[in-house]
Amino acid sequence: MAVEELSGHRGELSGLGQVLSQLRWWWLVPAVVAEAASLLAFVGMQQRLLRAGGLDPPLGPLTGVTLGSQAMTNTLPAGPALAAIYGFRWFRRFGADEGLAGWALVGTGIAAALSLALVALVGLAMATGEGASLDLVPVVVGVFGATLVVGALFLYERPLAAVTRWALRLTTRLTGRPRGSHELAIERLVRRATVVRLRPSDVGVTLGWGAVNWLLDCACFALAFVATGSGIPWEGLLLAYGAGQLAANLPITPGGLGAVEGSITIALAYFGGATSADIAAVFVYRLVSFWLVLLVGWLWAGGLAFAVRRGRWPRFVRDAPIAEAVRHQADVTEPGAMPIEPAAPPFDPAAPDADDARRRTEVGEGAAVAVPVVVERERREGTDQ
Repeated sequence: MAVEELSGHRGELSGLGQVLSQLRWWWLVPAVVAEAASLLAFVGMQQRLLRAGGLDPPLGPLTGVTLGSQAMTNTLPAGPALAAIYGFRWFRRFGADEGLAGWALVGTGIAAALSLALVALVGLAMATGEGASLDLVPVVVGVFGATLVVGALFLYERPLAAVTRWALRLTTRLTGRPRGSHELAIERLVRRATVVRLRPSDVGVTLGWGAVNWLLDCACFALAFVATGSGIPWEGLLLAYGAGQLAANLPITPGGLGAVEGSITIALAYFGGATSADIAAVFVYRLVSFWLVLLVGWLWAGGLAFAVRRGRWPRFVRDAPIAEAVRHQADVTEPGAMPIEPAAPPFDPAAPDADDARRRTEVGEGAAVAVPVVVERERREGTDQ
């Protein structure tokens, strides 16, 4: 569809070079500022989720991890998986435990998807008011409904347990696996998914950061029109932007390369756009939001790797200490979880009757208590007699 649409505007494409040669370069400065602010809003979303789990990550390294993860997602084979591993390792270096690190990564993806669906829904409402919706009503509403359901499962235990139980039963009926009791698997999944209890204020602030992220990125898109001397298509701006971002999440090309440009161009054509200046605006937007971010992301990832080599951060994740606040939060938010076992007193050979004593550990209900047991030699010998 994108190729067909672009091929129908060969006349406009022939003038693309002339438009770019007359580009108002000074307008790229506010466009870059808007994109940088958009990325900081995304970092704020991650920071809010980690703080809900008791961790206060440093802003600079967290920003570098975010940019590095985006660079990996958009360039490497199996980029999203590698980016998730990269983010997980750095969250551990910041002081998160395994549960919080995985939970924050999943929560970030859900919050970003739900806030994007909200922005696309607003854009759809604006475009419908202008008499055009590009037949995207089922798609946008469906995406919004799906992300809303996933978000509810992420927040509440009982619906998650019910859906997981139903899915396991269906899988067992169709494939015969997994065998045995499902309750342990359900309990493990629910515990991992609800490792942190989000308050309504946390949910609101997180989604707010997500919406600001997308809106500032859309502002960069709007400034690209100004830079090319084209009028901003306000009535279809949000819908065209939302269509492009939804296309970016399709596993067709890395970073939606080509799919985003084509989807936005198709959307603009429905509103009388897709002139040479409009197409140039799309390319300018992608130059700032994709290629520039890609370059900065890899450079920052290299800087973080250099900091690890210099010993600023633990080289191996297993050596990374867990923040005390995260430990405390885990004890509070996981009912029935066994707290960290206190270290037993060191054995002192100079202590009185040390050769006649031994220590053992008894585990009570959800707590580990070290109980010293002293057995006197005389009493034992008397009993044996």
